[in-house]
Amino acid sequence: MNKEANTDFDPAEFGRNLQKSHQLVQKVLETIFLHSGNFDIKSTNESLGFSKTISMFGRAMMEHPEYAVNAGLQWCQDQASLWRHFWRTPNEPFTKTQKWDGRFKDPAWNKADIFDLLKQSYLLTSNWMQDTVEQLPGLEAKTSQRMTFFTRQISDAMSPTNFTPTNPQVINEIIASSGSSLVRGLENFLDDIDRSKGALKIKTVEPNAFKVGESVASTPGEIIYRNDLMELIQYSPETATVHKRPLLIIPPWINKFYILDLQPKNSFVKWCVGKGYTVFMISWVNPDRSHSKKEFSDYMRQGPLSALDTIERATGESAVAAVSLCLGGTLLAATLGYCAAVGDTRIKSATLIATQVDFSEPGQLGVFIEDQQITALEKRMSKHGGILDAEAMASAFNMLRANELIWSFVVNNYLLGRSPQSFDLLYWNADGTRMPLRMHTFYLRNMYLQNKLSQPNALEMLGERINLSKVTIPIYLVGNKEDHIAPWKSVYKGTHLFGGPVKFVLAGSGHVAGVTNAPPNAKYGHWTNDDYQKSPENWEMNATEHKESWWVDWSDWQCNNAGNKITVRWPGDGQLKTIEPAPGSYVRQMS
Repeated sequence: MNKEANTDFDPAEFGRNLQKSHQLVQKVLETIFLHSGNFDIKSTNESLGFSKTISMFGRAMMEHPEYAVNAGLQWCQDQASLWRHFWRTPNEPFTKTQKWDGRFKDPAWNKADIFDLLKQSYLLTSNWMQDTVEQLPGLEAKTSQRMTFFTRQISDAMSPTNFTPTNPQVINEIIASSGSSLVRGLENFLDDIDRSKGALKIKTVEPNAFKVGESVASTPGEIIYRNDLMELIQYSPETATVHKRPLLIIPPWINKFYILDLQPKNSFVKWCVGKGYTVFMISWVNPDRSHSKKEFSDYMRQGPLSALDTIERATGESAVAAVSLCLGGTLLAATLGYCAAVGDTRIKSATLIATQVDFSEPGQLGVFIEDQQITALEKRMSKHGGILDAEAMASAFNMLRANELIWSFVVNNYLLGRSPQSFDLLYWNADGTRMPLRMHTFYLRNMYLQNKLSQPNALEMLGERINLSKVTIPIYLVGNKEDHIAPWKSVYKGTHLFGGPVKFVLAGSGHVAGVTNAPPNAKYGHWTNDDYQKSPENWEMNATEHKESWWVDWSDWQCNNAGNKITVRWPGDGQLKTIEPAPGSYVRQMS
């Protein structure tokens, strides 16, 4: 906890804090120099294609000099208009802040005219930069998208909120605390850069804010099976009877499974157990060098297929309902295609949450996935024992929402000298996992780059050609309206790929918050429309809004695919004995 800031400025205390700050700056510089050999700028440049993109952008600018001149003149005119507006009506915004942009929410930005003008000038310049790049003629679509991404990173970094002299909230904090916020901020920065050995992994949540197995991932259950890729959890029942058909949950192996089992108030697992399901959860191993040769097909064979065998031994029931999230959903779709090819009918219904099956429009992540970038990634992973470290994965995802997941913490931790808040989603997000080389590059090439899963018989898994049109079981698709990782319009494409009945639901919020939107106090609603036209825009235009969480709609749908009620099943009652209490050992493996 931070001490409350002093209300009276103390010049003597301020002088002492300035001296401490000077000493801390020296330590920061020494620490950066100590770890300077750990920076791999060349590898990062190759994996993002930064130099190539900048070169192509520069060439397009030189080929269209009139465009560059006109763009520069437009910026000058816009700034002049801003100044005229400011002097005539200083209390009215010239450039409005978007609702989702929380950078300027502090009242201090509006109390002083100079800061208000600075804010509006920045927003005007930021919008101009984006428009200039997006409208530049002569660029290929993908190069333009990549340059737009880089431009957004630059404009986000340039925000006046990110610098002490241009952030009134930071200045007020320095004065109110007599400079102690400077000391705390430098201490936070020094701790982060030293802890991450120069890589500057910003602390987004205190490491001891939550504890796996106690405050998160705490739904009671037992590990009933383990192989070298996953542990299978069977959760203990909470109802007098349960649905006959067990529920198998397949999470992604990017981050830990407990995104679906956070605190009891927002745990999807606990909610399902309370609805009378016998719930099984795959908990993936955090891969190390010994897993570097694991293939995507190994994750299928040792993941959902092994889980189906285990569930039958544990419960005597072969018919299973499957639920999946993100990359786990892509794996489930491939598994369904495999099962259809070999005549395996054990999965009777499937739910795919925030899952892309057709990668023809994959969103921002797809912009950086080309053969050259994947080859560079392979080289980088090979240098690190065939593993992609968790920090690299986290950085890639955080850059997609830099203001929220990077710069907000720079301001809070370093400029304001505060500790991050205790937030379960951020704790989970910081609990990263590594990726094995063969599995990860197979996924990038075959899904993102070549989009084979959506094409009949293009993808081969365990010797079988995958054709999703042969999958005739009921499918429930969930897209999230503000998803930046699996855009909902891309998820929607799955409505036309499977051969059986498909229901699509559009949930509110983003990739994570939309998934953990638990009833009865859900923050976001959902939309439904049973007319799945080719255009997702038309679907959305005619969709019906519902105020409650999508969990409620899913529960009604799943209940029709769950079988009759039977006597409860306890872990260890079947052929398999329990190994250890949930959440098990794999989830506790740190990166």
